[in-house]
Amino acid sequence: QVQLVESGGGLVQAGASLTLSCAASGRTFSRYSMGWFRQAPGKEREFVARIRWIDGLRYYADSVKGRFTISRDNAKNTVYLQMNSLKPEDTAVYYCAADRKVDVTGSEYAYWGQGTQVTVSS
Repeated sequence: QVQLVESGGGLVQAGASLTLSCAASGRTFSRYSMGWFRQAPGKEREFVARIRWIDGLRYYADSVKGRFTISRDNAKNTVYLQMNSLKPEDTAVYYCAADRKVDVTGSEYAYWGQGTQVTVSS
């Protein structure tokens, strides 16, 4: 079992930066691929970024590429999402997810956090 707790959300102005953290329980965090997703009001959950446990390879949604960076610190059992140049359309609840598989799509992640709200004002 893995428990995930997100933090770092908040209200910021457009153009600002924010870093989300996701702390994971368990002793084998380094063997979990991690992902970030978001869900805006009235919209479906969408993929934001992921990082593979086996080689650290990272993938991003086109909408955040060049602005967001996913990273992990296995010693701290934490995955981060650095968000720069935030836009009002980035407003959403952000969730982190974990799975033992190397390559994972949204619906396959086994473990999910409760989410943290990010609101970007114009």
